[in-house]
Amino acid sequence: MPIDLRSDTVTLPTPAMRKAMAEAEVGDDVYGEDPTVNRLEEESARLTGKEAGLFVASGTMGNLASLLAHATRGQEVILGDEAHIFHYEAGSASALGGLVYHTVPTRPDGTLPLEAIEGAIRPVGADYYHNASAGVICLENTHNRCGGTILRPDYCAAVAVIASRHGLPIHMDGARIFNASVALGRPVTDWTRHVTSMQFCLSKGLAAPAGSLIVGDASFVDRARRVRKMLGGGMRQVGVLAATGLVALREMVDRLAEDHANAKILAEGLAGMPGVSIDPAAVETNIVIFRLPDADRAAAFRASATREGVLLSVVGGGRLRAVTHYGITAGDCRAALDAMRRAAQG
Repeated sequence: MPIDLRSDTVTLPTPAMRKAMAEAEVGDDVYGEDPTVNRLEEESARLTGKEAGLFVASGTMGNLASLLAHATRGQEVILGDEAHIFHYEAGSASALGGLVYHTVPTRPDGTLPLEAIEGAIRPVGADYYHNASAGVICLENTHNRCGGTILRPDYCAAVAVIASRHGLPIHMDGARIFNASVALGRPVTDWTRHVTSMQFCLSKGLAAPAGSLIVGDASFVDRARRVRKMLGGGMRQVGVLAATGLVALREMVDRLAEDHANAKILAEGLAGMPGVSIDPAAVETNIVIFRLPDADRAAAFRASATREGVLLSVVGGGRLRAVTHYGITAGDCRAALDAMRRAAQG
């Protein structure tokens, strides 16, 4: 079997999750009658300090439903040019919601310059009709394309000051927010108190087979629930999946520290390989991004690593990504390094 480091989405459900699926109490969630979904939504809201939660099929659906609940057609989504929403969600907010992506530069640590956010909020008024109005500001935590970096709560607080001044909501793509929480030893509420809404994934490091949660105030969740229905996400006896989410939140959060430690093993080993550029000190969570001299050599390295039994993903610009997760051990990481050293020589 290959050592699969392409993503933490390749995790398999735990034995406890499989048992929970078989025993889940279910009902019709569109009627609000699935007790397991209701428990998951309530627990998610409690953990994040928000009024309400909404179970959705995926992170992409969660982000899209959130944006469409916050903004109207022709308004702008202010987000980083390295954001997952911008790169990997098929232009959905534009295609399905008529929203306009207004990108600003992303720093290497995943933050957006505060002055760039402020500058992206363009004036509109009765005497000036040319600009699209800002609808929502988006942040990402941890930041995928920046190598799993953590946006600190004080930075989110500074963005919240700007958003409040302009009367704008903030949506956080918190797909891996529990990685940030575990890495810094801080509760998720240290971040969520500064944002209007957040999406987080159950199906990445938390190892559930599917699903994400949106959290926010009750009126926002009501709007998002309607959008979920429009997107075809009104699922029925979906407590069989929600049951795995409850296991994920109760049993799989603390073990994320193991993934972070394993990512450090990879980063430190890669730093010693010829032609590979990486700063191990910059690896904060479970994502390791390293650079080869150019895209051709990165592609060759990836192909050689695949032949050696290690699966990696391409980020672009000569960059490759390795992600640690449930099912990948420290021994696997050391074996992967041995295989990648052989790949580097090939």
